[in-house]
Amino acid sequence: MPKTNLMGYTQTQLEDLFAQIGEKPYRGKQLFKWLYNNRLFEFDLMTDLSKDLRQKLDDGYELRGLTLDQRRKSLDGPEKFLFRLDDGNPVESVLIPDGDRTTACISSQSGCALACKFCATGTMGLLRDLTVGEIIGQLVYLREVHGTHCFTNVVFMGMGEPLNNYGNLIEALEIMSSLLALGIAAKRITVSTSGVTPKIRKLADSKLKVRLALSLHAATQEKRLKIMPIAETFGLEKLMETVKYYTEVTGYRVTFEYVLLEGFNDTREDIKALIKLVHGIPCKVNLLAYNPVPGLEFKRPSDEKVNWFARELFPHMGAVTVRKSRGKEIDAACGQLAARHYQ
Repeated sequence: MPKTNLMGYTQTQLEDLFAQIGEKPYRGKQLFKWLYNNRLFEFDLMTDLSKDLRQKLDDGYELRGLTLDQRRKSLDGPEKFLFRLDDGNPVESVLIPDGDRTTACISSQSGCALACKFCATGTMGLLRDLTVGEIIGQLVYLREVHGTHCFTNVVFMGMGEPLNNYGNLIEALEIMSSLLALGIAAKRITVSTSGVTPKIRKLADSKLKVRLALSLHAATQEKRLKIMPIAETFGLEKLMETVKYYTEVTGYRVTFEYVLLEGFNDTREDIKALIKLVHGIPCKVNLLAYNPVPGLEFKRPSDEKVNWFARELFPHMGAVTVRKSRGKEIDAACGQLAARHYQ
């Protein structure tokens, strides 16, 4: 019989498991800490568990992480990791250093069903949701390679729509933010969504108080429909009402991600529409020049155009940042490496 992989089990699930196998539930808490905090993957090394218990665990269970397929380091800092899951499907993670801050960009799905017209991951379709263990496994692997302090922040901005894998996302967030496990403060975790309106409200009500980023990319319903099919199901007006609700419940401002596509969403009229759209919502706007994807129609605007857009927008916003497009030679944009190598 194959062993059950415990990577991705929450503390409560481990405590329940130990009760089921006739052991004290608090042993689950001990294993929880060994696995995520100490990154110890062999039961025999867990010295506060009895020898008989360690043997029982070894007979039926394992602690197995992700399998690396490719690893690439960019000249300008970012490092991309392409993993192959047990069924052969790909998943990506990226480490992005920026001064005294390093962000781990992780995935929630292999592929994506949303088919945004500018996105490399969207060309793959949805292969499947990641398990909790596969989500957490990305961070565990990064720490195994680079040490416990290799990242300061985590963003769900890799492959997939996190809120379409909501149950596994929530359990992963619980493990990530537990002091006994990965110990990442909730305020340093950002969930990015393309706009799954009901789940945004549900996440707000979960009280986890992680940060929220909305992949906006167009400031009118008409334009959003042209590049993001999800806008047909979840209209912009209701979406913005829900985003505002999130800021009220959590006390955090939201980040609007806005990828500039040459000749599509980078005009003065787009600036006016964006100012009007976000009025009254505590927010910051992250601008990013498009990282072109072979086979897709959109082009990258000039740096001068991006800077002009930011200057025109800034007086009307609480904060505007221009994110550098980095790691081009390693296909660092989400989904690019996986889409290129997925068979």
